[in-house]
Amino acid sequence: MPIQVRGEVVSVRRTGQYFVLTVTAPGVPELTRPGHFSALAIGDLDSSSLILRRAFSIYGVQSRGIYGGTLDVVVADSGPGTHWLTQRRRGDSLDIIAPLGRPFSLPREPVSCVLVGGGYGAAPLFMLAEQLRSRGCRVDMLLGASTEEKLFGVLEGKRIASTVTITTEDGSLGDTGRVTDLLPSVMDKANAEVVYGCGPMGMLAAIAGFAGQRGAHSQCAVEEAMACGIGVCMTCVLPVIGDDAVTRMVRSCVEGPVFRGERVRWDDVGSIPADALGAPVPPGERS
Repeated sequence: MPIQVRGEVVSVRRTGQYFVLTVTAPGVPELTRPGHFSALAIGDLDSSSLILRRAFSIYGVQSRGIYGGTLDVVVADSGPGTHWLTQRRRGDSLDIIAPLGRPFSLPREPVSCVLVGGGYGAAPLFMLAEQLRSRGCRVDMLLGASTEEKLFGVLEGKRIASTVTITTEDGSLGDTGRVTDLLPSVMDKANAEVVYGCGPMGMLAAIAGFAGQRGAHSQCAVEEAMACGIGVCMTCVLPVIGDDAVTRMVRSCVEGPVFRGERVRWDDVGSIPADALGAPVPPGERS
């Protein structure tokens, strides 16, 4: 179960175009698994007009040390709420709910795994890589972004993974193109059995497709907008096929954010398929 804590900012450090916030969060590290996310309150709770929390994948946790339990999140300064977060200073207070959502599933036996991250969407993959390695799995990473400055975790990936492949759309670092352009060759070389991904929806759809073509399993952490983070507001729903082959509109923040790639109806994300359970019936078809 997630817990709500009042944390204190330990540090805010710049990395490329992003900021890594480290915040005290007693009790959270012991509950956190790779793929979980956190929901942070924004602004002064008494006067702020920024009433909605912001959801961030958990980049890392530390259960020991001079600060006790700490939580790391990666923030892109892209609007009033995230800008407010990047301006926090050591000692500032933050209201945190974590860990939230369903995390990645880990294989029971050692297998070859490919981890694919787009931009700062790669944040949860490094904790995942550590745990996969501890289980004897081979880990290869693919990290991509539009430009070099928008990449995240390249040096950390090289420390953890057997290989790291870098792509940028403008060719400023690594191979030129999208991260999924090289996924088939990386999978083939590693004889990958499982592919994990976190990033834009188009990237995740491609991951699921390539994995399916090669008979590999895929797990995708989606980046749907989450207003509440606890399953109340229904703003983050997407169509997912269940074990009974029925499509349902499920909440990314509760049933996700990690889904089996082949179960998500990627082409229908952002809409309610007509055959989904509970889908609206056009007036002319009502009995």
